[in-house]
Amino acid sequence: MGFLRSLLRGPDPPTATTAPAAGQLRSPDPPRLDVGWATDVGSIRDHNEDSVLVISAVQEGDDQQPPFGLFIVADGMGGHRAGEAASSLAARVSAHHITSRCYLPALLRTESDAYQPSLTEILVDAVLAANDAVYQQVRGGGTTLTCALVLGPQAYIAHVGDSRACLIDEARLEQITHDHTLVERLIENGQLTADEAANHPQQNVLYRAVGQGSQLEVDTHVRRIAPDNHLLLCSDGLWNVLGSAKITQLIQDTPSVQSACQSLVAAANRAGGPDNITVILWRSPSG
Repeated sequence: MGFLRSLLRGPDPPTATTAPAAGQLRSPDPPRLDVGWATDVGSIRDHNEDSVLVISAVQEGDDQQPPFGLFIVADGMGGHRAGEAASSLAARVSAHHITSRCYLPALLRTESDAYQPSLTEILVDAVLAANDAVYQQVRGGGTTLTCALVLGPQAYIAHVGDSRACLIDEARLEQITHDHTLVERLIENGQLTADEAANHPQQNVLYRAVGQGSQLEVDTHVRRIAPDNHLLLCSDGLWNVLGSAKITQLIQDTPSVQSACQSLVAAANRAGGPDNITVILWRSPSG
């Protein structure tokens, strides 16, 4: 997998090195993924239908690779606990598909003369595999699914539903993904205003979700995340309760990404916590 290997391998090792003296640490520190996450049932629901999956991998040594991150948020739906079964299955199937086709081949340094799909194509295939698994195995269940693959400063995103991926810089929050809800479609068609949508009885009804049929369209995005900016993945239990300004303020005012995740969940619960709340927050390395 030539293209992926060029992203993962990093610079060739120097021809000569000087070992650090005993008791000394290597400098500079090796790169690490600065990521936090939290999930909570909320203040009203009696069980959590959200699923969160975070994979962070760093390899330091003779053939050093830049950090690899895979972040997934899924918000399940369906009666009789089908929602949590659907979201968990979708997260696990998509993660297995992505790691087996991206990271593991890079670790083993395997080559193939056959056509190799792009990272975006691999993400789409992973979501489609999750869709097939949920459709076949979880009767009556469905889920949103937002996956972000991070390699260096680049984020590759695949998305279905109304969980969100957002970019937070120093001053504002930018929604990267698009909500696949009926009210959002009505707004696009000019049949509903944003103010009317906020209190619409069908504001959380999805027209596109994982596991609801054999065919599925998957949205994709590729974004370069500037140094010290944040990538946020969250379920609607967060963004539907806290506005963009409040989310941005809490992230900017909290020193660590894990503390910021916990602060966001706590703030959503203080605001009523009507739904399950899940958040993943990644900070891009300093330049």
